[in-house]
Amino acid sequence: MVFSVSLLVLVANKLKIAYPIFLTMAGLIISFLPAVPKIHIDSNLVFLVILPPILYDAAQNMSLKALWKWRRIISVMAIGFVLFTAIAVAYVSHWLIPGFTLEQGFLLGAIISPPDAAAATAVLQYTNLPKGMVSILEGESLLNDATSLTVFRFALAAILTNQFTWHEAAGGFALVTISGIVIGLLFGLVFYAIYKWLPTTANLDIAISLVIPYIIYITAESVHSSGVLAVVSGGLFIAYQNHFLFSHSSRLRSGALWSSIVFILNAVVFFLIGLQLPDVTAGLSTVSMHTAILIALTIALVVIIARLISGIASAMFTRFISRYITVAQNNPGWRNPLIIGWVGMRGVVSLASALSIPLLLDNGKAFPNRNLILFITFVTIIITLVGQGLVLPWMIRKVKPDGNIDDKPNDQQIAEIELQLMRTAIMEIENRYAGKMHNNPLLQHKYEFLKHKTDLLECSVRDDGKRREANKLVNEYKKIMTSVTEKERDKLHHFRKKDGYDDDVIRYIENRLDLEEENMQDDIE
Repeated sequence: MVFSVSLLVLVANKLKIAYPIFLTMAGLIISFLPAVPKIHIDSNLVFLVILPPILYDAAQNMSLKALWKWRRIISVMAIGFVLFTAIAVAYVSHWLIPGFTLEQGFLLGAIISPPDAAAATAVLQYTNLPKGMVSILEGESLLNDATSLTVFRFALAAILTNQFTWHEAAGGFALVTISGIVIGLLFGLVFYAIYKWLPTTANLDIAISLVIPYIIYITAESVHSSGVLAVVSGGLFIAYQNHFLFSHSSRLRSGALWSSIVFILNAVVFFLIGLQLPDVTAGLSTVSMHTAILIALTIALVVIIARLISGIASAMFTRFISRYITVAQNNPGWRNPLIIGWVGMRGVVSLASALSIPLLLDNGKAFPNRNLILFITFVTIIITLVGQGLVLPWMIRKVKPDGNIDDKPNDQQIAEIELQLMRTAIMEIENRYAGKMHNNPLLQHKYEFLKHKTDLLECSVRDDGKRREANKLVNEYKKIMTSVTEKERDKLHHFRKKDGYDDDVIRYIENRLDLEEENMQDDIE
């Protein structure tokens, strides 16, 4: 399956369609083929195997500064947006569907209210949104599952036991949230101590990192806390200590491995979502397919409208509250809230939640409307992921979100940081090793190189005519050096064929050339 999914991703890249959308569409189309067997996603597979590493990787790549800067809007979205959508879905479904109780409505609302972390992260990388908006959306997607899963638990308990009290639900939500964060931070401290005080290697660092999200998630869930928040808080803590804990080799190798693992998990999951159609429709017996489709489309529309209303309302609230407290953005306007309201792709977590609904009640009777809830969830995922996802690039071009939400462009930040690093290196050489430059031509060459590059970077950070010329010279140099590295690699290939040169030596030099070229290519792009 991984090979087939990889080929589909290549086609998606060729068509310039975000691969999560294309894979879901491909799975949906393939599911109609008679030779394709029914494939059932086990909810435990999603929650215990797929979700923890995806959340952990997203937390590792999340900016703690951005999370703190936008903490208010992220909290409002992760809690307020989800609750508002769940309430809207609950009452509309209760009114729309005969025999559909309010408890079942809240269960459905909890399932389809949160945008999916995997879907958000995977789709947003194909957009040209301002960094601030991406940080807000990714931060929300990391935290909103805690809200939805708590509502899901209490709604399910209300259906199974016929008992529900709001104060117990609110207290339970607070307990689940706080305990999840505490567990994540405690495990973060434990793994910090392991990395800090025990002798490790790059291989050991990577091996331990692969089990961290599972240990945190399973432990938190076993004590009825939020495994999602535990993994996110633990991942953020370890990521913040990254510089102190890991060697450059560990960071490079771990980053490459995690990127591949998460890509494969995401790709397979989105493909499997599309393949679920036969399994989802097979259980529909209480209502006709035509009626079920109309109901599902109506509920999906409610989900979209509720999020759009939440986005606009949050902007109005921000303008009001900015009179009394300091906020990250005093006047968000209407463009950014509209885009934020539109970006609400649901994904595999919603499907897994629906699949985790038990088949039977405690009295042995069939769980009411379970198959209809599953069908509505599937249609909502398809509508929000494929429909909204395909429209998103067009909407961004038309709406033109405000880029002032970002402090500085990436290229300017990179140039300013590199300039300060260059100056630090020059001062270190001048203060400690000035006397050795005359006898060490390599050190002298490095010093002169740093001086020349500093001059170019000083021009590149200016806002004048010299900036363009400086950037042109730097990029020209990097392109030339990329060509030179290719020639070095060709020459290295000849040594591979000659006797007297071991393969491990050849691989070592090849890895060094690969790192040099990768660094130059990243800078050029």
